[in-house]
Amino acid sequence: MTATAARFPAEWEPQAAILLAWPHAGTDWAERLAEVEETYIALVGAIARFQPALVCVADADVEAYARARLASARIDMARVRFLPLDYDDTWLRDTGPVTLRDGAGFRMLDFRFTGWGGKFAADRDDRLAGRLHQLPEFSGNGLQAIDFALEGGAIETDGQGSLLTTWRCLHERHPDVGREQLETRLRGWLAQERVLWLEHGYLEGDDTDAHIDTLARFAAADAIVHQACDDPDDAHHAELAAMAEELAALRDRQGRPYRLFALPWPRPIHDGGRRLAASYANFLIVNGAVLMPAYGDPADGAAQALLQRAFPDREIVPVPCRALIWQNGSLHCLTMQLPAGSVAL
Repeated sequence: MTATAARFPAEWEPQAAILLAWPHAGTDWAERLAEVEETYIALVGAIARFQPALVCVADADVEAYARARLASARIDMARVRFLPLDYDDTWLRDTGPVTLRDGAGFRMLDFRFTGWGGKFAADRDDRLAGRLHQLPEFSGNGLQAIDFALEGGAIETDGQGSLLTTWRCLHERHPDVGREQLETRLRGWLAQERVLWLEHGYLEGDDTDAHIDTLARFAAADAIVHQACDDPDDAHHAELAAMAEELAALRDRQGRPYRLFALPWPRPIHDGGRRLAASYANFLIVNGAVLMPAYGDPADGAAQALLQRAFPDREIVPVPCRALIWQNGSLHCLTMQLPAGSVAL
């Protein structure tokens, strides 16, 4: 790749801000809104320790309420900016733009969002990236609308041309497109040189059809952190063990096995009779830190220690996320990083 070629930055590269959307009574959070708001306050507060947070708000009332709640928590409001923008739900990892470095500037990729394969209403969320581009903070970037369903949680890059994803998710979205054609499209749109496919891995309660960001994440160009299951009686054990074998067989761009970091397995969490998808792999990398989902589980401490080994130069900051998995996602799913220089602040 030349110096002026498009490039998809890794999440650990310098960031301008983190994008997220405030929950309100018109979203799917309505039933447990008070509990979820506490998680959002902790999340925005953790982000603001390290960099700006751009918070989408559906209307002026939502903004006033969010501003008051965050200010009362003594969060540095100089690092919080509100963006007036309506949305169906708050999973901005999947509805926000995928941002590429493009020569001396940036290009926002606006893929189709179909509510994870038509499972949920998504008209406003499908328009979110394009409407963001109309705001002054983003208007200096290019915008490329792509008529292809792809969620940000389904893809993971090392910033050097390697893309990690799951066949289950991409095939579910595009059952009539073969693997070779899918790979060609992904490499072209996302400026990648190769695609690493995982055939195994899933979490009960996950309605994304096995997004990679709940399963395996790059920690460096030669390292991958992945969710493991050490309970042989758990329904996930065989599948996650098979995924670990796949990861062990992968090679980095120098032809070496990846350094692998296996995350501990939290105890099962249920909501009524439904098991919830709790994964420590759904962490968020920010400038100088990794924000880690915590579930009030004895394994939280071991997960924090493991992530510290994987990211020795960053602070590991637990954020309480048990309330989030009621809606089948966690911390990374709510957020989208914006590369340094891509936002006018």
